[in-house]
Amino acid sequence: MQETVTTSALLDPSHSSVSTQDKSSTGGHTSSTGPQPSKPSITPVSAKSRNPHPGANFHRMRRIIAEDPEWSLAIVPLLTELCIQHIIRNFQNNPILKQMLPEHQQKVLNHLSPDLPLAVTANLIDNENYWLRCCMQRWPVCHVAHHGGSWKRMFFERHLENLLKHFIPGTTDPAVILDLLPLCRNYVRRVHVDQFLPPVQIPAQLRPGDQSDSGSEGEMEEPTVDHYQLGDLVAGLSHLEELDLVYDVKDCGMNFEWNLFLFTYRDCHSLAAAIKACHTLKIFKLTRSKVDDDKARIIIRSLLDHPVLEELDLSHNLIGDRGARGAAKLLNHSRLRVLNLANNQVRAPGAQSLAHALAHNTNLISLNLRLNCIEDEGGQALAHALQTNKCLTTLHLGGNELSEPTATLLSQVLAINTTLTSINLSCNHIGLDGGKQLLEGMSDNKTLLEFDLRLSDVAQESEYLIGQALYANREAARQRALNPSHFMSTITANGPENSVG
Repeated sequence: MQETVTTSALLDPSHSSVSTQDKSSTGGHTSSTGPQPSKPSITPVSAKSRNPHPGANFHRMRRIIAEDPEWSLAIVPLLTELCIQHIIRNFQNNPILKQMLPEHQQKVLNHLSPDLPLAVTANLIDNENYWLRCCMQRWPVCHVAHHGGSWKRMFFERHLENLLKHFIPGTTDPAVILDLLPLCRNYVRRVHVDQFLPPVQIPAQLRPGDQSDSGSEGEMEEPTVDHYQLGDLVAGLSHLEELDLVYDVKDCGMNFEWNLFLFTYRDCHSLAAAIKACHTLKIFKLTRSKVDDDKARIIIRSLLDHPVLEELDLSHNLIGDRGARGAAKLLNHSRLRVLNLANNQVRAPGAQSLAHALAHNTNLISLNLRLNCIEDEGGQALAHALQTNKCLTTLHLGGNELSEPTATLLSQVLAINTTLTSINLSCNHIGLDGGKQLLEGMSDNKTLLEFDLRLSDVAQESEYLIGQALYANREAARQRALNPSHFMSTITANGPENSVG
């Protein structure tokens, strides 16, 4: 009887209470006839714990309490998943990836830590999503388009650039950079360094009798150890195509000294030897580094007859006419397509040298001489060269003290030239008459698409009409781009008529 009551109590608590009462009532009648059996220990249900709605007892669900407190409903993981988790945990010591199935490789790559040593991941992992996580963890702003659309290439290029920007000659171990070369040589195409730190200089202690009255004892000599020498680095990057350098120091604060911004001759000779030996270099930029004529000629001399160089940018330096003559020589001894000498000290003689080389050049498509001082003498020389040049498409002469004589010759160039698509004469003194002559030249031009005449003293009417002519040229170019076959058929149809006429 005790077992029956206990079982019914587990199944239905409400029913168990009723059965117990019945048991007690019947037990009262049997007490007089025989010994009373032991009653089951059942705790009565209190009024507070009872359901306020008696009808809801029927819907009360059974609750089972497991004997094992660690038991759960989670399914035991597959052996494959256990193996993958083990590989992830031990990937640094035992990198296993290529031997796995593609779907298993993806699971491993999705869970690998971005902090793994490059010696393990560099030549083993090509998955772009993994390198995306590595880049986003280190840099909040990532422009992968500047790195060929490859996250792996971006990671190694920016990692190398950070090492170069914080390298201190005489203090930092060169092995920090040299040990990275075997890992990144196949991925680095572009190196952009906007800071080169000089060596740490310890001021010499002056003896009591060494001080002079001139005050020159506080001046520091040129450092015996220069900036980081790029020879070994460039030689180790077998696919390097672009080198963009600025010999500058950022955030120097109260430690400012002029020597921090010194591009020394040893730096110049070392850099020249490095770029001369780099036969894959297509773009070379050395800006905001106080490069004068002598240093510019050293750099340019190393680039003569370079097999693949296409763009040279020496803007924002101190290059004068001698440096411009060196650049003119380079035009005749290279395949250079873009030359940028903006914001230098080039005057008329330097512009004349460039014009002489430009007249017979067949490669250069862009020439930027803005913010120099070539004046009308240099501007006219360039205009004469454009009458025979058949390849230049972009010319920037803004801020060069040009006036009406240069505009007169350029108007003649516009009437006959069929390759120029962009001219910038802003911030000059073209004047009202010069603007009218340029407008006259534009009436016969069908190829120029951009013509910047801001702040050049041109009449508003002339500038407006030139803008209308440019708009017509752009519309015609757009139509040719949309229907190239129709344009070629028109030329073919007009050919026999012209020959007969």
